[in-house]
Amino acid sequence: FSYGNSFGHLVLHLTGNLNYYIGAQIANTGYVRDRAREFTDPTPPSKEEALKRLDHAVAMVIQTIRAQSPEDWSRPYSGVGTNCGNRLDMTVQCAAHMQHHIGQMIYLGYEWKRQSAQ
Repeated sequence: FSYGNSFGHLVLHLTGNLNYYIGAQIANTGYVRDRAREFTDPTPPSKEEALKRLDHAVAMVIQTIRAQSPEDWSRPYSGVGTNCGNRLDMTVQCAAHMQHHIGQMIYLGYEWKRQSAQ
């Protein structure tokens, strides 16, 4: 797109979101997020590397979800930029956040196809 790599930035953003809110805060991965860089990195990873990182983040989330006991879901949660009070709320918020941005990605795909046809 003439206005930048919106799709790529969304991939980086979703990766950072999952790695921070689930990885660092629930799975204790030690991930440190630089949210601004997700949109402004002057040397972003290649498409293949960005998708690989997203795949790893999703796999980590699945593993973390599977590791939760019924009691774990109601454990207190705190993270920068959220007011979710427990792990279940945060996990649902991350799922909704991902769905929102995937919708944007689908729209970008349609827009790219439309512009390419002109």
